[in-house]
Amino acid sequence: MKKKLISIVTPCHNEEDNIDELCQRIAAVMELLPYNYEHICIDNCSTDSTVPKIKAKAAIDKRIKLIVNARNFGHIRSPYYGILQSSGDACVLIASDLQDPPEMIAEFIKKWEQGYKTVLAVKPESEESSIMFGLRKAYYRLIARISEVPLVQNATGAGLFDRTVVDILRGIQDPYPYFRGLLCEIGFPIALVPFKQPRRQRGVSKNNFYTLYDTAMLGVTKHSKIPLRLMAMSGFLLAFLSLLVALFYFVAKLVYWDSFQLGMAPILIAIFFFGAIQAFFIGVLGEYIGSIYTHTRNMPLVVEMERVNFD
Repeated sequence: MKKKLISIVTPCHNEEDNIDELCQRIAAVMELLPYNYEHICIDNCSTDSTVPKIKAKAAIDKRIKLIVNARNFGHIRSPYYGILQSSGDACVLIASDLQDPPEMIAEFIKKWEQGYKTVLAVKPESEESSIMFGLRKAYYRLIARISEVPLVQNATGAGLFDRTVVDILRGIQDPYPYFRGLLCEIGFPIALVPFKQPRRQRGVSKNNFYTLYDTAMLGVTKHSKIPLRLMAMSGFLLAFLSLLVALFYFVAKLVYWDSFQLGMAPILIAIFFFGAIQAFFIGVLGEYIGSIYTHTRNMPLVVEMERVNFD
């Protein structure tokens, strides 16, 4: 009987210090499992020696495949595109910075063999900054509360996805997906593999304030209408409150015509308060409009510059 094929996708961007160990550890894990595998490295236009190193390995081992993007398409689109290019009976996604230990692949496959079509790695604890980890956990709790579908908290995005799931993702054609949310939207039972995320040992994290904010807002706009509903309800509430305040001042002025003075302070406070509320609401509304705009442009997820070992 022909062995099943496992596709392992590792997104890369300037990971020259980690790529050798990454490939070695993946190969070591797969040697112990009764499956064939392909290792797809999708490079997001690295500026260091990541691509030459992968090409050198691919020349020796045909199981190592490479996709080089024409430019940096970001940390959301590139990994998702890599998954869609897989051809295995199951696809595994792990980061190339070794913060998702490759040894988890065996745990993912064990859950898959038990019948789960989706397996996700979750990090209930991490060696990263306690402040950053706390903020992440608070965000996951928030998005889980407001989402229209139950979302997996503390998921890193790493995991295993059956070919059935990958085929469904291909049909969705989302140009800017919130991947962890999409998996929950599909609805298959999800198995969880908890792990303690290690600190990055080599290289520099590609996450910054903008990328983290982008991911956070993507999760909100893709899976919840609650912010829009809150804006509408807040508008009604503030309008009613303004009416009450206006009525109070009107009555006070009529009763104490000569002695009652409104003053500038309440007016300035009200102007700044309502201005801040409006600016916040316009910003949230802009995020939803931006999400719609991204969909209507119908741009490709990724434009490839080169492929290696895809026959």
